[in-house]
Parts: sequence; C-alpha cells; structure tokens
Amino acid sequence: MNREKEIYKVTLAGSAVNVLLTVFKFVAGIFGHSAAMLADAVHSLSDLLTDLVVIVFVRISSKPADRGHDYGHGKFETLATAFIGFALLAVAAGIIIHAGSMIYSWYQGSELAKPGMLALWAAVVSIVLKELTFQYTIHKGRKLNSTAVVANAWHHRSDALSSIGTLVGIGGAILLGNRWTVLDPLASLVVGIFIVRVAWKLLKQCFGDLLEASLPEEVEKDILDIVRSFNDVSDPHNLRTRRIGSHYAIEIHIRMNGDIPLVQAHSRAHDIEKALKDRFGENTHVVVHVEPAKL
Repeated sequence: MNREKEIYKVTLAGSAVNVLLTVFKFVAGIFGHSAAMLADAVHSLSDLLTDLVVIVFVRISSKPADRGHDYGHGKFETLATAFIGFALLAVAAGIIIHAGSMIYSWYQGSELAKPGMLALWAAVVSIVLKELTFQYTIHKGRKLNSTAVVANAWHHRSDALSSIGTLVGIGGAILLGNRWTVLDPLASLVVGIFIVRVAWKLLKQCFGDLLEASLPEEVEKDILDIVRSFNDVSDPHNLRTRRIGSHYAIEIHIRMNGDIPLVQAHSRAHDIEKALKDRFGENTHVVVHVEPAKL
C-alpha cells in the first residue's frame, strides 16, 4: 500500500472514532448538564473537521513535481498542519470564553446545573478511545514521515487529555455537591488552555517549515557524517537544509582531488546523493556541488 493510501487509512480510522465520540459527547453534555462535556464535544468535532483537511491536502501534496512546481507539492502538507493548529486555537478560544462566562456567573451568585453520571461515563469512554487512536496515529505518522498525520495524532492526544480534565471536573462536581459545581466550567477552562499550548507547538513547527528553517542540528550532523564516510571526499561545507512537506531538501559542497576525471567526481557525487536518499527517503532533494581540493 502506498504512502497516500496509508495516510487515508489512518485518517479515516480516526474519523470513525471522532464521529462516534462527537455524537456521544453532545448527547452526554446536553442530557448530563455538563459544560465541560459540551466543550469536549466541540473539541471532538474539530478533530473530525481536521481529519477532512488532512485527507484533502495530503492528496494534493502527494502529486509529483510538475512544470509549475519544480520541488513538488509537499508544502501543502505543511499548510494542512497549519490549518489544524489554527482550528485548535479557534476551539480553545471558544471553550475559554464559554468557561469564563460560566465561572463569572457562578461568582455573581448564579447556581450552575450539577452534571450527571452520563457525562462522567462519556469522559471515561473518550479517554480510552482517544488515547488508543493517538497511539495508532502517531506510530503511523512517524513511520510515514507525515507532519500532517503526526499533527492529527496530537490532536487526538489533546482530546484524550482534555477528557481527563473533564472527568476530574465532572467527577468533582458530582461527588462534592452543588457548592462545587463550578469545577465543571473550571475543567473546561483548563482544557482550553491546554489546547492553546498544543496548537502553538504545531504552528511553531509549521512557521519554521514555511519560512525555510534549517533541519534540526542532529539531522544536519547525520548528513555530514554520511558525507565524511567517503574517503576521497574532504571539507564538506555550505550545508543548506530545509523541509518540503514530509521530505528533506539538502544542498552541500564537497572537495575532491582536482586531477581526477570529471566522470569520477560525478560518480562520487551520485554515490553521496544515493547514500543520503537511502537514509532520509527516496524523495529527498539532494544537490552535491564538487570543488577541487585546496593545495
């Protein structure tokens, strides 16, 4: 099965879980009188919408290079990841504002509805299902080297962790009585703040990719080690790296004996290119510039 189909398979599996949980949480939030559970339901709905974004953009990003896109369409996958991050921020803002208004009403003396056991059980089911979905998706995302799938996995994890906060808030409001019903919207507030943190991490990576940030230091060290492993090559320099969607772009200068035939220098550059592609993937963009060694 090719990479695109694998990504669809992973995303559709997550979508099935999201549909189930979105319906269950909305029902539990409404009939269980829980603001925290309704916030969790909105979060699950955002998961479902971002699944659709991943499916659409990964299909575009998998298209090969063409006349108008010499480096392919990989940036569309980065753009999909950015949309997921912004979707998380929008969800977090709505949750925080709603929770804040409920807490303020409670502070002013209003009585908040006590959540029911249905909302509590919905939180438990959500934690289990979303954590399992996270583990499956993050494993596949790393195996497929897809930033969009990895981002979607963290969206699943954020939903699982938000459900833990929801569980604590609902459980506290039920066990401690009417005086502590404010724990329910407080849990919503904590969920919203957590989602902001997750969204910021995703967007920070996206902005780095879109602004052509270099690859991590450990990756660049790995590149230099591969180049230095060739005995007839010296002084690798002018290393330039970046991400193009889920693929790497690598440009590097090397020095070789200036008296060797051009065909030999070209062959060694090809060997280095192959070694880098074997390490980082066949779709890695590699440019090796050969210079004569200094005497």
